[in-house]
Amino acid sequence: MPADASSTPKRASRGQPPALRLRMRVVVGDTIAIGPGKVDLLEAIQAERSITAAAKSLGMSYRRAWLLVDELNRALKAPAVETAAGGSGGGGAALTPAGERVLALYREIEAKAQAACRDEIRQLLGTVAKSAA
Repeated sequence: MPADASSTPKRASRGQPPALRLRMRVVVGDTIAIGPGKVDLLEAIQAERSITAAAKSLGMSYRRAWLLVDELNRALKAPAVETAAGGSGGGGAALTPAGERVLALYREIEAKAQAACRDEIRQLLGTVAKSAA
């Protein structure tokens, strides 16, 4: 599975209108420090307050989610996710202020890029068949 599974291209579905999703990555050497899969995972952890539940909601294994969190935590100056051991008392995971900032900045950059390129995106989508498959 690629480092950012959510960025894996999928076949176009019949009858669905074309859409453009801007996806970016912050790369350090050969490692994707921040990318769409890790940001999606941060969002899921924020919503679910658990790596296990976040992984399940994204259709990925717990191990894969844990490896992505570990890779992200190592890549940043401060960890993005804090975890508490499970057991009878519960456990769970939460975004740190650094994780919340990474998530907010990534989504803000996506939105601003989309808005800045609105006309070009519309024109590009106009070149795509309505039912590619």
